[in-house]
Amino acid sequence: MERRTFIKTALAGMGAGVAGLDGAQAAAPTLASETLPSTGQPQTAAQAAAALPRATDPGELRGEMLYRKLGTTGETVSAIGLGGSHIGKPKLTEAESIKMMHEAIDRGITFMDNSWDYNEGQSELRMGKALSEAGYRQKAFLMTKIDGRTKESAANQLEDSLKRLKTDRIDLVQFHEILRFDDPDRVFAEGGALEAVMEAKKAGKLRFIGFTGHKDPRVHLYMLEVAQKHGFHFDAVQMPINVMDAHFRSFGQLVAPVAVQAGIGILAMKSLGDAVILKSGTVTAVECLTFSLNLPVSVLITGIDDRRSMDQAFAVAKTFKPMAEPEMTALLSRTQDAAAQGKYELFKTTAFFDTTAKHPDFLGGQTTPVLDLAPAGNG
Repeated sequence: MERRTFIKTALAGMGAGVAGLDGAQAAAPTLASETLPSTGQPQTAAQAAAALPRATDPGELRGEMLYRKLGTTGETVSAIGLGGSHIGKPKLTEAESIKMMHEAIDRGITFMDNSWDYNEGQSELRMGKALSEAGYRQKAFLMTKIDGRTKESAANQLEDSLKRLKTDRIDLVQFHEILRFDDPDRVFAEGGALEAVMEAKKAGKLRFIGFTGHKDPRVHLYMLEVAQKHGFHFDAVQMPINVMDAHFRSFGQLVAPVAVQAGIGILAMKSLGDAVILKSGTVTAVECLTFSLNLPVSVLITGIDDRRSMDQAFAVAKTFKPMAEPEMTALLSRTQDAAAQGKYELFKTTAFFDTTAKHPDFLGGQTTPVLDLAPAGNG
C-alpha cells in the first residue's frame, strides 16, 4: 500500500467511526489540519474540536492519581508520566532529582519517561539510581527511547540504557524522533534497528515497543504504514497533544484516531511545548494539561522539576472531568489565531527540539546493503 493510499484509508476509517470514539467525534478528519479537504476552507474552532477523538473512559482515580489502560498491552499506568528530560537538567542536583522521583512514585505516578540521549545520559543515570533504591523499580512502568536506526547502533544504545537504568528489563522501548520519511524505512530495513529491538525482546530485555516523533503527523502515519507492511504492531506511539495542535498539522486529528483503532497506546507529550505555548497568553498550564487528558491518551508525559509543577500535575489528574463540547470549542477558539502558523509549536516548525538533527551520528551509519548499492563517494 502506497503512503498516499494508506493515509486515505486511515482517514476513511476514521470517518466511518473509530473504536472507542463517538461517531460525531470521529467524523470530518482534516488533512494537515489547517483546512477541510472537502472544501479547502479553513476549519472553525468547532470543526477542529469535532475532528478530535475523545477519551471515552476518564480512567480510575486512586488517591491523587488517575490510571488508564495502555492500549491493548493489558497494562494499567498512571495518566501522568514523569518526563525524563527535566529530571536530568543541571538546575536539579542528583539528590534533588532522586527525591523528586521518589515522591512522584509515592504519590501515585507509575509511568517513568526517559531517553538514551537526554542530558548526555544523566537522565537515565539519575532515574536508574532512584529506581534501584527501596523497591521503587517494582512500582514503576519504565520507558526509554533510542535514536539508532541501524541494528548495531540500536543494540549499543539499548545496552547503555539498561546499564544506566540499573535494570535487566525495560517495560517499553521506543524508536525516538521519527521525524523524517526515511526514518521508518531505516528502522524496518534489513540490518535496521527493529532487528536489535526484537532480539532484545526475545532475550527478555524489554516488554513492549513503540515510537515517538513531533514533527509532522504524516510521518507518523507512514511509520504505521511501514509497520503494517511488515506485519508489525506497535504497542505505543508518542506524539504532541496540545491546545495548538488541532489548528496546525494535527497529530490529534490525524494520528490519534488511527492509533485508537489499532489498539495502540497513545503517549501525549508537548502539552505545554516546554512552556512555549504559555507565552502565547491564550491559555493556562492547567488548561493545557486538562485538554490533553480529554483525548484518548493512556499517559500525558509532562516535565516535573519543582514543587509547583508536581503539585499542578497531581491536581489536574485528581480533579479531571471530561470537557463538554462547548468548553472544548471555546478553548480552541482562544488558541486558533495564535496556533495557525505553528509559531508556538517550535518542535514542528524548527529544529530547536530535534536532537538527532544536531547529532546525526546518534542515528548510526548506513547498513551494509545500502553501502553496497550506494554510488562511491556519496553518503
